[in-house]
Amino acid sequence: MIKEFKDFIAKGNVMDMAVGIIIGAAFTAIVSSLVADLINPVISLFMGGVDFAGLFAVLGDGEYASLAAAEEDGAAVFAYGRFIMAVINFLIIAFVVFMLVRSVNNMKKKEEEAPAPAPDPGPSELDILMEIRDSLKK
Repeated sequence: MIKEFKDFIAKGNVMDMAVGIIIGAAFTAIVSSLVADLINPVISLFMGGVDFAGLFAVLGDGEYASLAAAEEDGAAVFAYGRFIMAVINFLIIAFVVFMLVRSVNNMKKKEEEAPAPAPDPGPSELDILMEIRDSLKK
């Protein structure tokens, strides 16, 4: 059973998947920072200073100045701003992955379309006949 497990882990697909997951986790952190630190401020500027992450609705009694205050008090909240941020993150990640896949497919397509080097034609028929003629003269 241990040998089977070693064979399974040693397969290229499993290792490729592990690398992909690690890179994906790091990429998610980059995209989260991109959205939170660069895109949100621009959107907030056009929306009159509204921060999506702070948008919420209390699902009960009480009024709270911020989402953090409502959560700290234990109130049931509908944090739709966080959902909006998650959708923005997803769309950015999906677009970047699409662009990566598209560029890889384009590279593969160019490799397939590239003409193979022409094989060496060798001596022509005339060259062979002349060689035979010269050999017969000797």
